[in-house]
Amino acid sequence: MPNIIEITDFNAPELDIYARLSEVQLLHIYEPKEGLFIAESPKVVERALNSGYVPVSILVERKHIEGEAKNIIARCEDVPVYTADFNVLTQLTGFQLTRGMLCAMVRKALPTVESVCENARRIAVLENVVNPTNIGAIFRSAAALNMDAVLLTPACSNPLYRRAIRVSMGTVFQIPWTYLESNPKENTNLGISKLKELGFKTAAMALDDNSITIDNKKLMNEEKLAIVLGTEGDGLAASTVADCDYTVKIPMAHGVDSLNVAAASAVAFWQLCRH
Repeated sequence: MPNIIEITDFNAPELDIYARLSEVQLLHIYEPKEGLFIAESPKVVERALNSGYVPVSILVERKHIEGEAKNIIARCEDVPVYTADFNVLTQLTGFQLTRGMLCAMVRKALPTVESVCENARRIAVLENVVNPTNIGAIFRSAAALNMDAVLLTPACSNPLYRRAIRVSMGTVFQIPWTYLESNPKENTNLGISKLKELGFKTAAMALDDNSITIDNKKLMNEEKLAIVLGTEGDGLAASTVADCDYTVKIPMAHGVDSLNVAAASAVAFWQLCRH
């Protein structure tokens, strides 16, 4: 039987994870063990469950218990399900619930770069992309356009932050990903050398006089390729561009100099995953 619990006390500590803890607090809540994240909507929660993430509790609008959330609740038989009417949940969380459901879930330990890249032919490397909306959009494009994995530098926004998960439509649970190591003393990322050790050619997406166009035949025919995308505004660090095998640009028209990193990722993934 589902463990349905009517919300009567807004200050109940069980509701802190939905109403009063920040993303960073959720990330570190169980240290040194893995933290929590919040998934929104039945479709996204289902994708997380299918990927082996463990639910801690559910917050659901009452009318969805026998509706869109029914199958999810059935899969989470022993998990507490907190419920109330729409206006009560909006007051509690401070925003309207997406499709009437939130689910707190336990993060998994991150895999190694080697395991994420095993058998991969096309991977994305994100350098210091700090906007969770862009992170989510890049993951959605990666899933839709046949990328095998995503690697992130430590300064990137976490893919399991709520907004990133929502924008990705849960594809952050379907694409293998992990963080690259960094060298704080030298202020450099060690990812490019690691990727070369694993047999990848690296393509820096950057505006540069020495760049090649994205439809370059040699580039497209590389057996293993890492597509490297930089932070919003500044793009890739000059040292990263210098370390990559290719510098690649997307041809522009009408005087436009560049695309948003999420839009650029979609163009690059589509073009470079065609072979």
